[in-house]
Amino acid sequence: MDRVDPRGVLRRSVLAVPGSSAAMLTKARALSADEVFCDLEDAVAPDAKVAARAAVVDALNADDWRCARRAVRVNAWSTPWTHADVIDVVAGAGARLHSVVLPKVGRGADVIALDLLLTQLERIHDLPVGAIGIQAQIEDARALRRIDEIASASVRLEALVLGPADMAASLGMRTLTTGEQPQGYTLGDAHHHVLMSVLVAARAHGLAAVDGPYLAFDAPDRLRAIASAAAALGYDGKWVIHPSQIAVVNEVFTPRQADYDAAEDLLDAYATATSTAGGARGAVRHRGEMIDEASAAMATALARTGRAAGLTRTPPGDDRTT
Repeated sequence: MDRVDPRGVLRRSVLAVPGSSAAMLTKARALSADEVFCDLEDAVAPDAKVAARAAVVDALNADDWRCARRAVRVNAWSTPWTHADVIDVVAGAGARLHSVVLPKVGRGADVIALDLLLTQLERIHDLPVGAIGIQAQIEDARALRRIDEIASASVRLEALVLGPADMAASLGMRTLTTGEQPQGYTLGDAHHHVLMSVLVAARAHGLAAVDGPYLAFDAPDRLRAIASAAAALGYDGKWVIHPSQIAVVNEVFTPRQADYDAAEDLLDAYATATSTAGGARGAVRHRGEMIDEASAAMATALARTGRAAGLTRTPPGDDRTT
């Protein structure tokens, strides 16, 4: 399958599904997540790793997937399973696989090693070379210090994914709930530096930025608050671990209709102002403020997200709610 621009891929909700559960793999195919990844890592017990590979291959080869994109999270290079994970999945379902999620990436060489293995496998199995992307999970302090090295390691890279639980453990945060603030911290968002470091590196290298999961799936209000904060920063989406979280996360990472309309209106106004017919102006008054090229850049980012989510402009004359 052809590679696509990582920023043009809709990744509002990314559903994690245990590779060892045939029932969950079957159910996931009918859900409305933008992306599903079949997990061979944390969600699979050591004794079930080998059998899970076969189950994942069977699931990927099914024809009734509702979501647009499918991935597999393999085990980290520090384990004995990574090599066989990649070989078995690509050999069995490489044509149905959009990307491989590599956990616990600590340096650029980890990504390069996966890239080289994928290239060999694509050639062996007559797949387009480079078609299978890579998503790198940033999960500890070492990875955060080397994040630019990681983000630039391969043209296959599509996304940087924050692993909040392992990151909190690496940093020694006093919390047992993934994504929540550490107990006793009252001075702001303890995760802000990590979130922004991943986001900046992703954007600097043209990659998507995906927030990790919120594991308390029976607390939708907290999920909404945490997801809304990541969306406000500029993240493309968030991992979810339960079907009940999909609708909330999809909603949060889809621009409001009024904001999408405003972005498209601003782009039209700026295009007119900079045209010869409009006076070839670099800045113009629009709805009570001056807009320029930087304004258009912000509007373009928001409009692109809205278009990817399927939004269309409210027709002129219709009520545009806020």
